[in-house]
Amino acid sequence: MTATEAGEAAGPLGEAPRRRPGRRPRPARVGWRKLTFLPVGLIAVLLATWLWFQQADLDALTRNALSGGQVSKALWQHIQLTAISTFFVLVIAIPLGVLLTRRAFSRATPVAMAFANMGQATPAIGLLALLVIWLGIGRRAALIGMIAYAVLPVLSNTITGLKANDPALLEAARGIGMSPTGVLTRVELPLAVPLILAGVRTALVLNVGTATLAVFGGGGGLGVLITTGITNQRMPVLVLGSVLTVVLALLVDWLASLAELLLRPRGLRA
Repeated sequence: MTATEAGEAAGPLGEAPRRRPGRRPRPARVGWRKLTFLPVGLIAVLLATWLWFQQADLDALTRNALSGGQVSKALWQHIQLTAISTFFVLVIAIPLGVLLTRRAFSRATPVAMAFANMGQATPAIGLLALLVIWLGIGRRAALIGMIAYAVLPVLSNTITGLKANDPALLEAARGIGMSPTGVLTRVELPLAVPLILAGVRTALVLNVGTATLAVFGGGGGLGVLITTGITNQRMPVLVLGSVLTVVLALLVDWLASLAELLLRPRGLRA
């Protein structure tokens, strides 16, 4: 670098280096090649688990814990908990993130982020216990705890994505006569989509893991199989519950990666 270039980078009179416009944080890129390996691995894990159960010697208590559609019921409850909690996370976090990036509400951003950090910093089992004391045993307490635990990544990524937009692009959009709503929906949000989707992906995986604790609040899910296997010392039940939880988390992450690849604006796919 020449002396002239160094002076231009540092700015006049030794000021701090100027930030070049147009640079924005990017989540890790996901390619089609990476998306093909995970489903094959998950199928292999499920097949290996099924073969192990075929040759395993199951006693009456284990067969009773896995019979009568209890495995499919627990899996369906787990999927419902994850889907419902993630839906409410999106409904809460994305509009709130948009609102906090507006000039009139920017001062409230530290307060909102502090509450979101408190929700995730609190141990999930402790938060669930407090909600059960307050709301009673049931799915509602589990859902509220999961929502509070997963709001932070979506909220922070929404705010970061919107704030990283190049001001020159926004000024150009206003200059051609676009309304504030048009600038938001046609310029700001499309540019922030990759970061927002990365936050949604993180929230989905968090919700799959947190849903295993819903059993302690009467919410059901795959945590039923895990706790049954631990309390009754039945390894097959514990293994099945754990394997299904891991496979579901990886499958959800894979689907979110696929959505991240497909929903990314065409101009940002290069």
